[in-house]
Amino acid sequence: MTTGDRKPSMRQVATIAGVSHQTVSRVINGHPNIRDDTRDRVLAVIESLNYRPNTAARALASRRSNRIGVLVDSAMQYGPNSTLRAVEDVARGMGFSVSSITVSEDRAISAHAAAEHLMSQGIDALCVIAPRSSSVDLLREISDGLPTLLVKAEPDASFLTVSVDQRLGAALAVEHLLGLGHRDILHVAGPLDWLDARGRERGWRERMGREGLAVREPVIGDWTADFGYAFARSLGPKPEFSAIFAANDQMALGILHGLSASGVRVPQDVSVVGFDDIPEARHFLPPLTTVRQDFQALGRRSIESLLAVVQGREAPGWSLIAPELVVRESTAPPPRS
Repeated sequence: MTTGDRKPSMRQVATIAGVSHQTVSRVINGHPNIRDDTRDRVLAVIESLNYRPNTAARALASRRSNRIGVLVDSAMQYGPNSTLRAVEDVARGMGFSVSSITVSEDRAISAHAAAEHLMSQGIDALCVIAPRSSSVDLLREISDGLPTLLVKAEPDASFLTVSVDQRLGAALAVEHLLGLGHRDILHVAGPLDWLDARGRERGWRERMGREGLAVREPVIGDWTADFGYAFARSLGPKPEFSAIFAANDQMALGILHGLSASGVRVPQDVSVVGFDDIPEARHFLPPLTTVRQDFQALGRRSIESLLAVVQGREAPGWSLIAPELVVRESTAPPPRS
């Protein structure tokens, strides 16, 4: 077959072989669960077209491309972006390149399409950062045979999972407030389709329940400081609760601003705790008590687990990293009645 000066594409290979480009990618990477006749047909088409991008050439010689695909649900948020940077740093230090793609807030590209795009590049493994429950369900359909790791706190029979312990982080925040004497602690949660947000909400609810305390329904936010500000302004000058645990530092920042604008003092009237420990948290007014996540350790653990599977070694199916409570000036004992 003549292709002229244009290099043949994976799509051409897939069309001529009568398979999906996902199957072509799996054949190139030597993944199991490919029928022998399908593998032979795809390889024959690859040879006839002289299809040799660099990643495919390496894969055909070694069965590996030394490339990790990373799918990020909303890299604009601090946690996912920090995890992505850590994964890239660790992977490159181990001699692997990284191809990443982001599923945007408006879902202009779906998690399914993003994963298919990465797999078409001949990746050895897939890492999914900050997955939503809807994304996980889609990944089950397409990642069979490809080593896949989800950065989420709960174990999963289908995937490797690594995470900072979200439920423990929430429990640390609540325990701190309980130790100060608070008994009415509101949670401003992130969107509960996000698995991290769900873990923090469960940790708050469970820790309050162990104390036998009444649990208010959480306020569901969108991770932004604008939401935190609007919510705090809606409370008026006399909130009914003595403390707020916000699911991230950006919403906590908006809450601090909104409370101040309403004449509510932090921490004299209401204590506020965040989550993440963004670099600016120490400079909020007042400096924010928050839960610190070790993103470098998270990136290292993620890549080590994936490479162990790629290289045929044992890897833990589920791994958690302990968070750390950082106490600053936004929390204090509740006001006396």
